[in-house]
Amino acid sequence: MLTSVDADLIRVLADPLRLRIVTLLAHETLCTTHLVEETGARQTNLSNHLKVLREAGVVETEPCGRFTYYKLKPEVIAALAGQFTELAEHARTAAGRKRSCP
Repeated sequence: MLTSVDADLIRVLADPLRLRIVTLLAHETLCTTHLVEETGARQTNLSNHLKVLREAGVVETEPCGRFTYYKLKPEVIAALAGQFTELAEHARTAAGRKRSCP
């Protein structure tokens, strides 16, 4: 069953730029400079979105000299995917059940 925490995470990932960032980070760990190049977003806008993703527990940082690298936390995405898989299974088994109206 989806919880309010899951609903908050869905809202975080619903933003197109944040979803793009997550998609990019699923393939490799990137610094802010790389993310600016890949997304075309302004540095300040991107930093704000990265902060939201960090606070939601979706990404973590890795300092490297004067750069900060970001990497996706796959367990967070996997847990959310598991919740949707569970919902789909419930829907499959409930397809033949129908509550009668009073």
